[in-house]
Amino acid sequence: MTELALMGFSAILLLMFLGWVVSFIKSDVSVVDMLWGPACFLPGVVYAVQTDVSGLRVSLVLVLAGLWALRLAAFVGWRNHGKPEDRRYAEMRERNGDGWRWRALITVFLLQAVLALIVSVPLLAVATGAGNIFWLDYLALLLVVFGLVFETIADLQMAAFQQRPKNAGGVMDQGLWRFSRHPNYFGEFCVWWGFYLFALAAGGWWAVFGPALLTFFLLKVSGIGITEKGITNRRPAYQAYIDKTSAFVPRFSK
Repeated sequence: MTELALMGFSAILLLMFLGWVVSFIKSDVSVVDMLWGPACFLPGVVYAVQTDVSGLRVSLVLVLAGLWALRLAAFVGWRNHGKPEDRRYAEMRERNGDGWRWRALITVFLLQAVLALIVSVPLLAVATGAGNIFWLDYLALLLVVFGLVFETIADLQMAAFQQRPKNAGGVMDQGLWRFSRHPNYFGEFCVWWGFYLFALAAGGWWAVFGPALLTFFLLKVSGIGITEKGITNRRPAYQAYIDKTSAFVPRFSK
């Protein structure tokens, strides 16, 4: 299994290195965001090919993971097209000076490669597991599909809001964003815990650290934490939104 994981990691590293080359040429590290989905999906393909495991569970997981990766990459690519480098990476570039392009290879691309390998561990568990599908697989299917639909609707609602000139500098608090400040992250949470249920059904209980790490990053690091950092300074009205709206799990406003 270790050898198999290394093969998956090699595929991720190649993808991220090519992404870094593009970012080096364009002077825009934001390209890494578009690679996150494919980086998590690619090892799943490697695992399935190398183990030559067949069955409905493996097929379902590969199709769902592929749809998730394609949706995310397409949306991020569309969102970033024609726009300057993301504020997070622009701030890092300013802090690091001329050496940023090279440091980004380690601190951004390599780091995300490692994270993608860990998060995608449920795909390894499914590819190396066994057994026919049963009720837990159907529950996993429902959770993944729910998460995909939920985050897709949330992203489309936010995109529509941002495209209206009158909303410039405003706070999106309608649709799914009325019930959660980050419904897109909640959808992502559901997708990967759904993949873990598939892994659990295949006997891969040990894969729990994959979605657990993703959850930690969504809640404390690159998700809510970095998204809301200093946001009340840029958008004073956001504080009222924080006071009345759940940060993550959807619920009715206070």
